[in-house]
Amino acid sequence: MKNLLSIESLTGDEIRTIVDDAVSLKANRNDFSRQPLAHQCWAMIFAKSSTRTRVSFEVGVRELGGSVMFLSANDIQLGRGEPIKDTARVMGRMLHGAIIRTYAQQDVEDFAEYSGIPTINALTDDEHPCQILADLLTIRERIGGWEGKRIAFFGDGACNMGRSWAWAAARLGFELVVAAPDGYQLDDKFMETLPSEAKVILTANAKDAAEGADVLYTDTWVSMGREDEQAQRRVALQPFQVNENLMSLANEGAIVQHCLPAYREYEITEGLLESNAEAIFQQAENRLHAQKAVLANLAKT
Repeated sequence: MKNLLSIESLTGDEIRTIVDDAVSLKANRNDFSRQPLAHQCWAMIFAKSSTRTRVSFEVGVRELGGSVMFLSANDIQLGRGEPIKDTARVMGRMLHGAIIRTYAQQDVEDFAEYSGIPTINALTDDEHPCQILADLLTIRERIGGWEGKRIAFFGDGACNMGRSWAWAAARLGFELVVAAPDGYQLDDKFMETLPSEAKVILTANAKDAAEGADVLYTDTWVSMGREDEQAQRRVALQPFQVNENLMSLANEGAIVQHCLPAYREYEITEGLLESNAEAIFQQAENRLHAQKAVLANLAKT
């Protein structure tokens, strides 16, 4: 693995290796004898604001022995229109790796190509691979793994999380049900890119998705850059709120996940979030451990 650009670009074995390594790194967090990023300097280039992504990556790089610099788009010439490939060519001669959180997937892919250094997609409009890896770690810890499990995603299925979950299902073989209304569902063009054996089911019925699920998953209804659609999204997505009624249809021992930030009483009820807070904030913590596993694997290349 030379970069982490998407879940789509990973194999099932690569995903399993990252999760296995995350388990080990989490269990041995206080053992600093392994420093795969020693004497390395990584850049974090963020065009989108962040809490969990920024904190987890800054801590993770440092715990693996490296140093890190944070650069917003306005801190560098990207903010004045310099092409991403020129920025990449410069940084590739000075840095050991880059972590990029931005809008266009192509920007991350171009940076990786022109810089020649390990590049991590910390979120784009197309995918959010780091979040999925943390979620898979949490599912392993909470319910023993994803094999033979049914994961139900509710809300805006056409967002980066919906697409990343679909690719995770394709790579790992579990069943994914995406519950979303018309206009917010994974479209035919995307579905045609998935392997034919992928167990990805699309439905407009939230109750059908929750029936027999092992994981009920949701995300904010209004992603960054979609703020002008807030009112219409809240109306359209209200029937797909993760709440106590849906939870009652899930399998015994099912868990609730939310990649945060959460807007209570919209995509999830206050009561259900608080009653599942331990699992949800374990999920948030696991961003650190999963990303350290990614960093450690990239350091081998």
